[in-house]
Amino acid sequence: MIERVLSRKNVKPAARITVKALISAGIVLLAALLPQFIHLVSGAEGGAKWLPMYLPVLLGGCLLGWRWGLAVGILSPLVSFGFTSLTGNPMPAAVRLPYMAAELAVFAAVSGLFSAKISENGWMAFPAVLLAQVSGRVCFAALAFVFQGVSPLTFSAAWAQIQAGLPGLFAQAVLVPFIVMGMRLLLIRDEKREEK
Repeated sequence: MIERVLSRKNVKPAARITVKALISAGIVLLAALLPQFIHLVSGAEGGAKWLPMYLPVLLGGCLLGWRWGLAVGILSPLVSFGFTSLTGNPMPAAVRLPYMAAELAVFAAVSGLFSAKISENGWMAFPAVLLAQVSGRVCFAALAFVFQGVSPLTFSAAWAQIQAGLPGLFAQAVLVPFIVMGMRLLLIRDEKREEK
């Protein structure tokens, strides 16, 4: 979606990269900070229930496309882990980090595949988010199943985490598309103003 706006404004390639890098950095920062806020408000269980890091990552995919979204998905848990490790309470936990990086990469890449379609029709954000959520959670479960013999994270523990996160997935399946559609309308309105 952002690529479409930059193309219509004839932004030079180097400037496009700068804009997308800045937006990506903002999304990664939001993905690292939002879980901290949710944990303050609703405790440790709030993170497992509401999956706050997933929301910015889904937005990143829808707005930036699959390539930049993939980077946002991988970097978000890594940056969060790095910052929170300084406080002695790393989030996500080290055992969950590689699984979460893979899962969020899938979330962002799959939602990012719909970015051009979302530019044309904002309602495409709904299937984008739903397919991304299903794909990401399947990736998480599959990785847990494959590596349960060598990792402390078992498939049954992963399945319990997936079930615990259903309220967050449901909320994001509604919230993220409406945020994306709202941003799309603002960008379209801005484009129309510039044409006058």
